[in-house]
Amino acid sequence: MDLVVGAILDGKVTSIMKFGAFVSLPGGKSGLVHISEIAYSYVNEVSDFLSEGQEVKVKVIGIDENGRINLSIRKTQDPPPQQAPRHKPAQGGSFSSQKGGNNRAPQAQTELSFEDRLKQFMADSDSKISGIRQYERKSSRRGRNGR
Repeated sequence: MDLVVGAILDGKVTSIMKFGAFVSLPGGKSGLVHISEIAYSYVNEVSDFLSEGQEVKVKVIGIDENGRINLSIRKTQDPPPQQAPRHKPAQGGSFSSQKGGNNRAPQAQTELSFEDRLKQFMADSDSKISGIRQYERKSSRRGRNGR
């Protein structure tokens, strides 16, 4: 059987490693399901999700020049529905306003578009970086003159 990228096959877990699991495929071939391709949720231990001898459905996601077969279990499943973020912004706005940075009025994250939040982040970052560079220049001058 000739394997192609995108094919969905039934396989059997033959061994479990810290970084993933090896799966035997039809035709006597085997491939690796990397730990990041096991589930949509965070996988700390492969053995929490898979066991040796377990039958699994896998998708071929890559075959490298050495003939190694990369597999995915999670790509054979529907992704979980998206949920709203579970964190709330800190009281008083962004980190920079808490530390005496710019004094803009805090806005709720839902009011700003992604582009606006990105612009705000970039402006805050530039401000912080320039402050650090000024401090480094002052420190380096003191070091030269103070010796």
